[in-house]
Amino acid sequence: MPGLPAFCPRPRDLRRGAVLTLVFLVSVATAGGTGCWDREEAAAAAAPTAAAGAATPGPAAAAAPAGPAPGPSRPAGTADREAVARAAAEAVAEGKSGKKAAEEVVSRSGDRWGMVYDQGEYAAFAEDLDGYWTGVGIWAGRAPDGRIAVEKVQAGSPADRAGVRTGDRLLSVDGQAVTGLAVDDVVALLRGRAGTPVVLHLDRGGAALTETVRREQLRTEPVTVRRLPGGITVIKVASFSRGSGERVQAAVRAAPPGTGVMLDLRGNKGGLVTEAVAAASAFLDGGLVATYDVRGSQRALYAAPGGDTARPLVALVDGGTMSAAELVTGALQDRGRAVAVGTRTFGKGSVQMPTELPDGSVAELTVGTYRTPGGRSLDGGGIVPDLAAGDGVEERAATVLGGLGVGP
Repeated sequence: MPGLPAFCPRPRDLRRGAVLTLVFLVSVATAGGTGCWDREEAAAAAAPTAAAGAATPGPAAAAAPAGPAPGPSRPAGTADREAVARAAAEAVAEGKSGKKAAEEVVSRSGDRWGMVYDQGEYAAFAEDLDGYWTGVGIWAGRAPDGRIAVEKVQAGSPADRAGVRTGDRLLSVDGQAVTGLAVDDVVALLRGRAGTPVVLHLDRGGAALTETVRREQLRTEPVTVRRLPGGITVIKVASFSRGSGERVQAAVRAAPPGTGVMLDLRGNKGGLVTEAVAAASAFLDGGLVATYDVRGSQRALYAAPGGDTARPLVALVDGGTMSAAELVTGALQDRGRAVAVGTRTFGKGSVQMPTELPDGSVAELTVGTYRTPGGRSLDGGGIVPDLAAGDGVEERAATVLGGLGVGP
């Protein structure tokens, strides 16, 4: 499988009822809530000898010992990697599904975040981390009436050109009814190979519509920038896909001198750990971003030097702020660099490492947890913002920046 990320803290498949209210982006539903290393970076992060031998931090982050390594161990409530692989191998030898056998072992283990993906799902995940996805351009979510609703349509996408609108209810995909299916199962139906057709049966205010569109490879823009009155720069980071860290740094450099920044991490389900650390580096001059453990071996992530440490900063967060986005928030909050405004974050701070199984499927199993520079666990409770705000978050954040000397 090309480009497989090798070390990923990501939430368990949310279709299993943990958070039914979250809206799933069609492009990244199989990669929701990620915090991943590429293969070479993962090797350094996971192997104590490799990380300990690193001479200096790299341009975005460095993995280094954060304390003595007591030796490999398996955290409680996690799946045993060897047992999962053995079950899959035995199933394949018997002509059965290795993926299904592995899922059963993971389910019994109590590994809350452990998951098993087939080749197609994992390849799509790798594509997502590069900022591309193949689909029709629909964000799908669970509507209050329980049906699958179109939450957003990407401009210029096949769905957009076909006239699909926000609020439409999706009834079937290629003849398969989607009512009652989990959101990410619907996502799997919508995704596929670029150029292949897909028939969408929709309901719009009681009127039935049928549209045939062709899947395309689409580009996501992980970082967008806009200005508010008073010169405040809002940097919205939708995900930490490849290149997003440098985009955040560029946006900070381009912000007018003496003005404040809102780093909007609401709805950010995560991404590449190195990109998250690079984004944090835009506001820090070196120093600790997070610590984590891999089967008992303690490691650390450091910011690159030279970030803007003087510009007033507010981080906007909510219940959709997850994993790598929580890592950034926790670092900026603990180090006194940003005021966090919004609602409590999701609480995904465990680390998963993938294992390729005999049938080509991939099991991601929990191997450790993250902690903020202040030692707070990111897993379970989430991050409590400094200032709680539901509606009018940007207005509250602007008030905070005003108190820090930003604005007229």
